[in-house]
Amino acid sequence: MNDLQKDILTGTIFIIGLVGFISGEFIISSTLFASAAIASNVNANRKKAKLGHFSWD
Repeated sequence: MNDLQKDILTGTIFIIGLVGFISGEFIISSTLFASAAIASNVNANRKKAKLGHFSWD
Protein backbone atom coordinates (compact mmCIF):
# COMPACT_ATOMS: atom_id res chain seq x y z
CA MET A 1 0.00 0.00 0.00
CA ASN A 2 1.24 3.45 -0.76
CA ASP A 3 0.82 6.44 1.55
CA LEU A 4 -2.32 7.74 -0.19
CA GLN A 5 -4.11 4.41 0.21
CA LYS A 6 -3.15 4.25 3.89
CA ASP A 7 -4.40 7.80 4.46
CA ILE A 8 -7.69 7.04 2.68
CA LEU A 9 -8.14 3.86 4.73
CA THR A 10 -7.46 5.70 7.99
CA GLY A 11 -9.89 8.47 7.02
CA THR A 12 -12.55 5.95 6.08
CA ILE A 13 -12.20 4.16 9.41
CA PHE A 14 -12.52 7.50 11.20
CA ILE A 15 -15.65 8.48 9.25
CA ILE A 16 -17.26 5.09 9.90
CA GLY A 17 -16.46 5.53 13.60
CA LEU A 18 -18.08 8.95 13.55
CA VAL A 19 -21.22 7.58 11.92
CA GLY A 20 -21.27 4.76 14.49
CA PHE A 21 -20.97 7.28 17.32
CA ILE A 22 -23.84 9.35 15.98
CA SER A 23 -26.03 6.27 15.62
CA GLY A 24 -25.34 5.18 19.20
CA GLU A 25 -22.93 2.31 18.64
CA PHE A 26 -20.46 3.52 21.25
CA ILE A 27 -18.38 0.36 21.66
CA ILE A 28 -17.88 -0.10 17.92
CA SER A 29 -17.16 3.58 17.36
CA SER A 30 -14.61 3.60 20.21
CA THR A 31 -12.84 0.66 18.63
CA LEU A 32 -12.82 2.33 15.22
CA PHE A 33 -11.56 5.64 16.64
CA ALA A 34 -8.76 3.81 18.47
CA SER A 35 -7.74 1.87 15.36
CA ALA A 36 -7.75 5.07 13.29
CA ALA A 37 -5.57 6.81 15.88
CA ILE A 38 -3.10 3.93 16.01
CA ALA A 39 -2.95 3.65 12.22
CA SER A 40 -2.43 7.38 11.89
CA ASN A 41 0.36 7.32 14.44
CA VAL A 42 2.08 4.36 12.78
CA ASN A 43 1.82 6.02 9.36
CA ALA A 44 3.24 9.28 10.71
CA ASN A 45 6.15 7.47 12.36
CA ARG A 46 6.92 5.55 9.16
CA LYS A 47 6.87 8.75 7.11
CA LYS A 48 9.16 10.36 9.68
CA ALA A 49 11.54 7.38 9.53
CA LYS A 50 11.66 7.57 5.73
CA LEU A 51 12.64 11.23 5.85
CA GLY A 52 14.92 10.84 8.82
CA HIS A 53 14.80 13.10 11.80
CA PHE A 54 17.20 15.73 12.91
CA SER A 55 18.63 15.42 16.36
CA TRP A 56 20.51 18.03 18.37
CA ASP A 57 22.51 15.41 20.32
